[in-house]
Amino acid sequence: MKNIFVGNLDFGATEESVRALFEEYGAVERVSVLKDRDTGRSRGFGFVEMSNADEADRAINALNGFNFGGRALNVNEARPKGDGGGGGGRGGNFRGGGPSRRREPRW
Repeated sequence: MKNIFVGNLDFGATEESVRALFEEYGAVERVSVLKDRDTGRSRGFGFVEMSNADEADRAINALNGFNFGGRALNVNEARPKGDGGGGGGRGGNFRGGGPSRRREPRW
């Protein structure tokens, strides 16, 4: 099973239209176009799972840069999610420097 990242999708793209595009290169197991939870509109990227690695590689090579819905697709093998969690937050002290401490009034 190969998981393929599909980026720069037109915001009107549907799972059905992406499936139809990839099925030209082989059997598609699953398609997931991520949607904005507030608007329900596509977020502009998704994932396609194909069971045959050779077919998946052919699809990646053929569709990377392919004009789909007026946009050049960014298609490559999906990288696994990192273990570290979500990003580089700075913690509670946004001023930088050492530990946060309560300031005494200046008067």
